Formats: sequence, C-alpha cells, structure tokens
Amino acid sequence: MTRTDGTGGTGGGHPLRVILRMEVYPDMAADFEKVWLSVGEAIAREPANLGQTLVRSTEEPGLYYVLTDWSHESGFRAFETSHRHLLHRQKLKPYRRGGDMAVTEVVHRLEPESSEPQAG
Repeated sequence: MTRTDGTGGTGGGHPLRVILRMEVYPDMAADFEKVWLSVGEAIAREPANLGQTLVRSTEEPGLYYVLTDWSHESGFRAFETSHRHLLHRQKLKPYRRGGDMAVTEVVHRLEPESSEPQAG
C-alpha cells in the first residue's frame, strides 16, 4: 500500500477537497448529469483544479456528491468568487432542490498495492 501525506499541492500546503452534496429533482437526474458533465469539463480546465468526480447515491434517488480536488485553497477561492463559477451554478440551478458544501484538506491518501507480481 502506498501512503501519501496529502502534501504536494502547488500552494505549499495540503490539497483541498471540496465535497458538494447535491439534491436533484429525481425526474431531472439524467439531464442534470449531462449538464454537470459539461460544467465539470470547464472546471477541469481551471489552473488549480486537480479533477472532479460525480457520484450518485444508490439509496436515495436524486442525491449526488461532487468531489473536487484543488491544488491549494487560494486557487479554489479565486474560482469560487469568479464570474465563471456563477455561470456554472446558474446552469445547474434548475436541477437542484437543495444541498450543501464542505471544504476539506486531504490529510492522508492510501493507494492500493499493485496487484502485479513483483520480481524477486
């Protein structure tokens, strides 16, 4: 198992992981996913963005989580207050019925061990 301590972001500290809990109208879920993909592709081009993942609840219809990683908090905050972000939020607003956001630091990340045999 490979361990990382979470450092390595370009801001000198821990990378940020923003976790959005998004409640979507269940009958609009398929359209939401399409629009989110378009918005996500645009956000992935932000300089401080390290990637995003959209996950859907298997237990509650219309419940999604967005996991977005940023190299440093200042890059995320600059994006969060930008006009670009406002436009993205406006595109997603018709599908949302609620949600919240948590801004977190990646403290440790464990990578799985390689499943390939090692030469001895």
